[in-house]
Amino acid sequence: MKKSKVDKTLPMPGMPHDHNGEPGSSSAPSSSTFNLANHFLIAMPSMQDPIFGGTVVYICEHNDNGVLGVVINKPTDMTMEILFERIDLKLTEGLRTTVVNEPIMFGGPVQDDRGFVLHTPGARYSSSLKVTDEVAFTTSIDVLEAVAAGDGPQRMLVSIGYAGWSPGQLEDEICRNGWLTVGADAHVLFDLPIEERYNAAIKLLGIDPMMLALEAGHA
Repeated sequence: MKKSKVDKTLPMPGMPHDHNGEPGSSSAPSSSTFNLANHFLIAMPSMQDPIFGGTVVYICEHNDNGVLGVVINKPTDMTMEILFERIDLKLTEGLRTTVVNEPIMFGGPVQDDRGFVLHTPGARYSSSLKVTDEVAFTTSIDVLEAVAAGDGPQRMLVSIGYAGWSPGQLEDEICRNGWLTVGADAHVLFDLPIEERYNAAIKLLGIDPMMLALEAGHA
């Protein structure tokens, strides 16, 4: 079985980088007519794509290089405990059961042998992007080292892989009614049970998920 990795430098479309190749500490400006950073992408019920059908994607970065996001409602069969074993991190004794049993998300099809962490900002990590005052995105292993030591972020979501779009690609998919977009809610991102996140994201639009499904079925 392939060993999961979390590298200190992960060049990714949409993530600003400094001259050393490390992710920048702040968002680069976007030339798009709209910027979807800190938004949810909600797959339309009619989407039949085997990867993105039924998903909610949290957008971490949207700039001239493209879009970077993480699927937040597609769990894998891997738990935090298994991930720590694969990357040779020893868990401190007494770490909360809810942490070690937390499922790892399938974040997307790009770099799907590497780990990525959405979490509440706080401690400084070597490769981290602060999206908002409530959400940061870290690609370096030090955040998982902190978790293993019992000193990690208060709220977090760990994924294997991420979702990426080249410049203009996501905008085109939205224009073709592939996605709904809405401002993200950290409660939906971090606190809700995984199976409730899709409907909760739709409700942020003021839409009844059942009515949307019926409309898609009759399209």
